[in-house]
Amino acid sequence: MTEKNIKRIHVTTLGCSKNTYDSEVLIGQLEAHTAKMVEEPTEADIIIVNTCGFIEMAKQESVDAILEAEALKKADPSRKVVVCGCLSERYREELQQEMPLIDGFFGTEDYANILKFLDYSPELSPEYLYERRTLTTPSHYAYIKIGEGCNHTCSFCAIPLMRGRYRSRDIEHIVSEAKQLAAAGVKELIVISQDTTFYGIDRYGKQKICDLLEALEEVEGIEWIRLHYLYPTTVQDSLIELMGRSRKIVPYLDMPVQHVTDSMLKIMKRGGRASRIWDIFDKARRIVPDVTLRTTFIVGHPGETEADFEALKAFIQEFRFDRVGVFQYSHEENTTAHGMEDLPEELKVSRYNEIMEIQQQISLDKNMQKIGKSYRILVDNVDWSAMTAYGRTTGDSPEIDNEVIIEELGRPLKTGELVDVVVHDASEYELYAKLGTVE
Repeated sequence: MTEKNIKRIHVTTLGCSKNTYDSEVLIGQLEAHTAKMVEEPTEADIIIVNTCGFIEMAKQESVDAILEAEALKKADPSRKVVVCGCLSERYREELQQEMPLIDGFFGTEDYANILKFLDYSPELSPEYLYERRTLTTPSHYAYIKIGEGCNHTCSFCAIPLMRGRYRSRDIEHIVSEAKQLAAAGVKELIVISQDTTFYGIDRYGKQKICDLLEALEEVEGIEWIRLHYLYPTTVQDSLIELMGRSRKIVPYLDMPVQHVTDSMLKIMKRGGRASRIWDIFDKARRIVPDVTLRTTFIVGHPGETEADFEALKAFIQEFRFDRVGVFQYSHEENTTAHGMEDLPEELKVSRYNEIMEIQQQISLDKNMQKIGKSYRILVDNVDWSAMTAYGRTTGDSPEIDNEVIIEELGRPLKTGELVDVVVHDASEYELYAKLGTVE
């Protein structure tokens, strides 16, 4: 194939880490067909927009990205624009009507049809697509998706409408992918799915997350294994116990709970009771040394009373989580909550700001307590012009959590390296440190 015939392709990825994974699989297939990936959409013959459709803000961001690509096509009609992902899965007919210049709309994980539409054919069968995966994250960490879809029917969530019911991947394929990633230099595996603790029930008839993690621990070259998106009703004590004794599973428990009163958990159709949430977090702190607890909450959901909100604030103040994410409720079509009366936007904003202010102070207090202590850090980036490096503790996931700024470097460092540092200062979301250990 001549250079003139090689297609230049740009992929815009929006939304969560699961979308990042999907784009990496697709890019790997495109590169296997000698396509040339380019950084800027203006340089591309083909623009692919991998969309998010989770909440209103994400949907608008996706629409804006599509419109930008459409404008480039208007300027050069020979350019192709392909839209895929959650928004396209959920609103395909509406998007086709509103944006007739877009060449093709595809759903989630629609790799084969996208490739065929672009006059390619898949190099591998669906279960082996990871063998052509191209990382878009820094080379020392990678997301590894162990399942797709969700069987829960949470009142506020449209993800099952876009991604379907839960489908676990085969353990052997996941471990094979992990080995491939390790051989490419990956040090940290970030395990993701919509409900990571549900893993295995559909395929094997029972939970298999511990079996999978024990298999991943044996992969040579992997130093850290991080779990995201545990679901309160599917977390078992055996998982917490495994995390407590593991050599590689970092002490990081990420369990989005969304709310903490029984009445709101019932309205949200989350299953279980608030007492179980308390029990899991309490057990993690008892069993897992130095555990970092991360959770997320939704404020302003229909039916949330002032008493519910005060109970949520009290819970956060008493439990003092290490990491908290907060979402303002988004009124999504075809969800249970959409049939309920939406709360005023100004109330959602006010409640969001209150929670964030509380958590900001907690984060500062916890970070200040780290001053004078030593931590093992994974280096993410090095800026030699400023003699500074940036990294993370085991309690920090990339892009969403805190950062360690390593100052006054006295020796060469490289990304992906694990180093010891001593913290000498802190802010709400940063630790400032120097190389070394506490004597």
